[in-house]
Amino acid sequence: MNQSSNDDRSRKEIAQEKRERIAAETRAQGSQKSQETRSKADRDVTVLIADAQSKGEQTRGEGDAKRNQIFADAYGKDTGFFAFYRSMQAYETGLKANDTRLLLRPDSEFFRYFIDPSGKSRDDGKK
Repeated sequence: MNQSSNDDRSRKEIAQEKRERIAAETRAQGSQKSQETRSKADRDVTVLIADAQSKGEQTRGEGDAKRNQIFADAYGKDTGFFAFYRSMQAYETGLKANDTRLLLRPDSEFFRYFIDPSGKSRDDGKK
């Protein structure tokens, strides 16, 4: 009986080791599959973001081209308006909040629309 008892225990230990080995292999396979899935998801996200950025840049480029064409057309039709618009852009750029230090004469060309809403400089009337 002693031998039978030892054989039983030995079989149980072998069976337990086999179950543990199978469990470890299954966990390893699951971990590997999990890592593969995460890697694929990361790759897909990277591709999607790159595509979206590319399409965004293309759309912005098309918009810029259209804007530039509109400006060119406007300049050809009304040079006075275009000069006014460019001055407004210069004011916006030059007179940003907390950064308005300019060393200019009050009658400088930069301020022509402040001096006269029509944009005529004082020299225009003298000619």
